[in-house]
Amino acid sequence: MTQVIGSAATGCIWGAQALPERGLGYISVRRYRNRYWGHPDLIRFIQDLGQAQFKRTGRLAMIGDLSQPRGGPMPSGHRSHQNGLDVDIWLTLIDSPEAARRLMDHNPDPPSLVAAGGRSISAAWGEEQLALLETAARHPLVDRIFVNAAIKQELCRRVRGDRAWLRKVRPWWGHDAHFHVRLRCPADSPDCETQRPLPEGDGCGADLAWWFSDEVLRGQERAKPPAQRPQPKLPLSCRALLSAPARMTGD
Repeated sequence: MTQVIGSAATGCIWGAQALPERGLGYISVRRYRNRYWGHPDLIRFIQDLGQAQFKRTGRLAMIGDLSQPRGGPMPSGHRSHQNGLDVDIWLTLIDSPEAARRLMDHNPDPPSLVAAGGRSISAAWGEEQLALLETAARHPLVDRIFVNAAIKQELCRRVRGDRAWLRKVRPWWGHDAHFHVRLRCPADSPDCETQRPLPEGDGCGADLAWWFSDEVLRGQERAKPPAQRPQPKLPLSCRALLSAPARMTGD
């Protein structure tokens, strides 16, 4: 049975499942990183999102990093993604696997959807991106989603009617070309550490305005992201799992 241990930033996963490279409405990219592993809930979420995306537009979502086979810290790129409950999803949609390969050949990183200066979205933003984010945020397994503050601001401006799902969409450093989905802890993983509950409201008030202050946009010292902090120690069970030979873990 799959078990999530610890938190997204200090954790691991036992019995992770591999995301298939292709599915209805999605394609997994940069698989040479071996970061396409996650809890079955995460695999199901991606498949659900892909099916909804394909039904809506016939296009494909590009799926980036999940976790490593046993989770744990990655050698580059993330502080989180450690316990099999996180996934990065590109905001750029494509028409076919061949189009994805052509895009990756020319640029291994997704194009930004935030305009220069960081105060607004770019001309590449459209209804497809808004619908993709809304579909993801409304999924019952999702705890929160991280996006660039300019993207959150655009959602706050555009969304009418039922805005409850906006609460799950949180501004964070970077995330101008992809959004980062984090699922809630599975009920059958008692050692999974739940993140602090989200604040009440849609997140479109003063907290969002802070991200557009000069001190943040200019990157002053006290506005630097938590990635600058030392990496905390892993739980003892994760240290044992990550150091065990592959034959003992089923890798």
